[in-house]
Amino acid sequence: MLNDSETRAKPGFVLPRGRFIRLVALAIGTALILSFPLVSPNPYILSAGVVVLNYAVTATGWNFVGGFTGYISLGHAAYFGLGAYGTGLLIARADVPSFVALFLAAIIVVILAVPIGYAALQVRGASYVITSIALVLILLLVFQSWGSFTGGSGGLTVAPPFEGLLRPQHHLVFFYLYCALLGLALLCWWLIDRSRFGTGLKAVREDEDKAQSLGIPTMGYKLVANVISAGFTALGGGLYALWFGYLDPIFQFSILVSSYMVLMALLGGIRHLFGPLLGAVIVGVALEYFKLEFGDTQFHLVATGLLLGVVVLFMPDGVIPAVQSLFKRFRPQESSIREMTAEDLLEANKLDSVSAASGPASKETR
Repeated sequence: MLNDSETRAKPGFVLPRGRFIRLVALAIGTALILSFPLVSPNPYILSAGVVVLNYAVTATGWNFVGGFTGYISLGHAAYFGLGAYGTGLLIARADVPSFVALFLAAIIVVILAVPIGYAALQVRGASYVITSIALVLILLLVFQSWGSFTGGSGGLTVAPPFEGLLRPQHHLVFFYLYCALLGLALLCWWLIDRSRFGTGLKAVREDEDKAQSLGIPTMGYKLVANVISAGFTALGGGLYALWFGYLDPIFQFSILVSSYMVLMALLGGIRHLFGPLLGAVIVGVALEYFKLEFGDTQFHLVATGLLLGVVVLFMPDGVIPAVQSLFKRFRPQESSIREMTAEDLLEANKLDSVSAASGPASKETR
């Protein structure tokens, strides 16, 4: 029969409490998102859910660069617009099937992101931000001026991929397509975060010069992160083209689109997996609500800016880090004293007694 010490030496597997709570929260969050179409009262609310998921995909795509490397890009609307127009033009001009066009456009954007990223990542800080903005403005002028091919200011109409679907069913299908794309982006971010490659990217974020001196190929790492980011952002743009069915260069290549990506990621917490998703939910819902309240005026931008200003003042690192620090305050403090069983304490006392008894004898011997 096993005694108490042998029983304690063979513990069973116990899931850590923190991990268990995270898994439960993940399951609840996934269930809430997937059940959203079932509880949507009307097609407009469902379409708003598609818009929020589009924000979540693009913000998560942006976070491959911003969250890992610390480079703040205001030019990701370029990849979003290229993905959208690439998909639309392949369908309209080359008669390519819708979802084949979606992935072909994303591949083209990924190829283009290599030289674009290599040129832009030669600089840092404010210079990088200005370079990224310049890319968006150049593409806006090109797609707006090349009317014979892109449709110019008149826009480009994209044929729907599913013929015969009513608008509510159309929203429903694309809601789950965006869910699948978001899940893929989150899985990729999670895998990189726990890889050696992710560790190298974080070293670039913390101190790029020191990381380079330690032998990390910083340019290569940054370029790969930029290419992955461009791919997911382009897929989000292409899926938007298939869902919405109309493209306007002024919107697709807008600095405001890039700003939304950055603000959503910063709001939720750029160093956390679900930070951009949480930021997209907060900002996306706020934008839709303010648009309903203020109509076609620009007051919804003012209201959204005030909301973000309040969060930045009181939660500078994002919502998720602020909530985590709040929970830590209510947790019991970890004791630095090691817990001992009664048996361990008795054994320690015996050793002390033997040591004390042999002490004087050893002195007399010397």
